[in-house]
Amino acid sequence: MSIEDQPISRVQWVDREDLSANDWNPNKQAPPEHRLLKTSILENGWTQPIVVRQQPSGLEIVDGFHRWTVSADGAIAALTGGPVPIVTLPPTDPVLARLATVRHNRARGTHHVLGMADIVADLLGLGLTHEEIGRRLEMDAEEVDRLADRGDMRKRGGQDSFGNGWTV
Repeated sequence: MSIEDQPISRVQWVDREDLSANDWNPNKQAPPEHRLLKTSILENGWTQPIVVRQQPSGLEIVDGFHRWTVSADGAIAALTGGPVPIVTLPPTDPVLARLATVRHNRARGTHHVLGMADIVADLLGLGLTHEEIGRRLEMDAEEVDRLADRGDMRKRGGQDSFGNGWTV
């Protein structure tokens, strides 16, 4: 395949009503993550298209259900006048569609607490308040405080790890 043959080379803008959800996606999104996705699109714009496959009934979502869901919000729709970005997979049978959904979901990875503590410490050092970090990252005050404390503990103690009293 050449670059031109890659789905990402053919991003299109379509009405969100032209898309439909699939009936197999096991991925669920809690309300804080839904709000975080909305904030992400409002602050950064659309950075990832919705992945679809052509079906006789229309365009079926393979990946991006939550982006599609949040696109119904008036503030998100106002960014583009309503259309959402999509890429269409090459003809995909039901097996490949389901495999693609799971791979897209699982390939995103997870956040590790010490890395998040470093980021919170960096954001505080860059001038953001605890409250602003909590609002913009959908964290409650206790989570921000705990992450901020872990970030500061390394700097206060001058060590990059916990002492021998801690076990992994």
